[in-house]
Amino acid sequence: MASTNNVTELIITGLFQDPEVQRVCFVLFLPVYLATVVGNGLIVVTVSVSKSLHSPMYFFLGYLSLVEICYSSTVVPKFITDLLAKVKTISLKGCLAQIFFSHFFGVIEILLLMVMAYDRYVAICKPLHYMNIMSRQLCHMLVAGSWLGGFIHSIIQVLITIPLPFCGPNVIDHYFCDLQPLFKLACTDTFVEGVVVLANSGLISVFSLVILVTSYIVILFNLRNRSAEGRRKALSTCASHITVVILFFGPAIFIYTRPSTTFTVDKLVAVFYTVITPMLNPIIYTLRNSEVKVAMRKLWAREENSGMGT
Repeated sequence: MASTNNVTELIITGLFQDPEVQRVCFVLFLPVYLATVVGNGLIVVTVSVSKSLHSPMYFFLGYLSLVEICYSSTVVPKFITDLLAKVKTISLKGCLAQIFFSHFFGVIEILLLMVMAYDRYVAICKPLHYMNIMSRQLCHMLVAGSWLGGFIHSIIQVLITIPLPFCGPNVIDHYFCDLQPLFKLACTDTFVEGVVVLANSGLISVFSLVILVTSYIVILFNLRNRSAEGRRKALSTCASHITVVILFFGPAIFIYTRPSTTFTVDKLVAVFYTVITPMLNPIIYTLRNSEVKVAMRKLWAREENSGMGT
């Protein structure tokens, strides 16, 4: 059936309706977004220029931080500016673009977390073969595969949405465009589309989490044979990865493995994984990683010395 779209613009209800609460949210979330960009950007720059951070683990961490910036930037800037707007609108095409890019970068992050788990598995369980297995070529292929996987996932999401007819109403019950709230506006039954989203998003999240948890259980089991110092260092690194996995997958599974019904709590959970988690990742990785902290201090000292030299 051909798509009949009388709706070209959508009205977004936002997170809260009270103007005072919205202004408070603006004051809270703007620094959080800036911290996300600066924190993750600092990791990207540090990994790029530091000679001591050229191992595969930091190569993947740099890309993860870049993806965090992109993922947060698909939703948060408009969300923050809308907090000061009386009427929050977005075009239907803009809504589809936001859905595509948020899912694109979200799935890239999932796949990168799996790649990082594999990297830690090889480093801890097969240390003598680590550099041969995790070659530069393989690292680039794994990153490219993550981006390709994100693209395939996202294009499926958008292709099932484009044919849907939107003839009114045009009020989307969320603070950004996502599939389930948008499906509620379609002038047709979206049961099949909802099942596709459940399979494409929910099952990806669940299966990826199972694979990640299994990987880290195997890693922790193999740490028994390490020295006390080796165990401590490996546990510190793995703890950072596991914390990020929990922070990312918990909300994602909550949102995408349930029926397509929007509750207020869904919006609050979405705030956590779109606004809060991207800011926490650089804190988690730097606080528990002495090599990253030392490299950042050296980079900071180098910038100060070059500034004084000029």
